[in-house]
Amino acid sequence: MQEKPTSFSIKNWNQDDQPREKLRDKGKVNLSDAELVAILIGSGSRNESAVDLSKRILASADNNLNALGKLSLKQLMTFKGIGEAKAITIAAALELGRRRGGEEVVQKKKITSSQSVFQIMQPILGELPHEEFWILYLNNSNKIIQKNQLSKGGITGTLVDVRLVLKNALEVGATGLILVHNHPSGTLKPSEADKQITQKLKHAGESLDIKVLDHVIVTENAYFSFADENIF
Repeated sequence: MQEKPTSFSIKNWNQDDQPREKLRDKGKVNLSDAELVAILIGSGSRNESAVDLSKRILASADNNLNALGKLSLKQLMTFKGIGEAKAITIAAALELGRRRGGEEVVQKKKITSSQSVFQIMQPILGELPHEEFWILYLNNSNKIIQKNQLSKGGITGTLVDVRLVLKNALEVGATGLILVHNHPSGTLKPSEADKQITQKLKHAGESLDIKVLDHVIVTENAYFSFADENIF
């Protein structure tokens, strides 16, 4: 009886050796160039895995990504298992890498006071006719890692999901939070609901060593800071 050909599909590998799962579980820096290219092409050929095919492609460019980026689509398509779609995917990914290398690193904005929060968020919230609630996620240096709109509501109020706030804080590695929302009415006086959600987030964050540093209410021309007014 003729033996069935061995399957070289990545799907049949041990999960620890699968590039997509390896990136997800161990981080992108732990993948080789060949494994990253294998994720792009998705599959190899009947007799060759995506990683082995990627190794051959890289070897043809002396294992140099800059040289690989200079290969034409026709040159990439000379490899068995690389059709036009996969060649375009490789070319597009390498072009993105080239462009990224040519751009300046974006400097994270540092929060030094409630005034700096207002300057960052007023253009976003100051003139809105409805209320929005945002979270600024900060690192140990009080630099903004991420700013997210948590909810968007009517002019009378908005909903805040504490679990979602803290889940995202853990995912981005934030150690501090600043709560920001607007008052379309123009009033700077915090409501009881504003005070309650501040306390709720503060207490929830304490168990995870994530500090709520301030809650800033933004209007078109002014702001109110919980921290400045010692309302914590």
